[in-house]
Amino acid sequence: MVKNSFIPVISEEKKPGSVEFQILKFTNRIRKLTSHLELHRKDYLSQRGLRKILGKRQKLLAYLSNKDRIRYKKLINQFYIRESQNR
Repeated sequence: MVKNSFIPVISEEKKPGSVEFQILKFTNRIRKLTSHLELHRKDYLSQRGLRKILGKRQKLLAYLSNKDRIRYKKLINQFYIRESQNR
């Protein structure tokens, strides 16, 4: 699956419980749900799940931004995540 293609890159540096790994996991799920919703626009339960995952990832990104701004910038650039407007 998609998850397996990214794990070797991250697993050498980070452990599965790290913030970066969790953000990677949420990002993969977001991309998968986004492609699903392009085909099935009226799948409201998937839309709700996507919003929940987006919120969780945003909280982790905010935590990382406050803790270590350099790691945050590196992660955003590496996974092509848009920076929040709040920052």
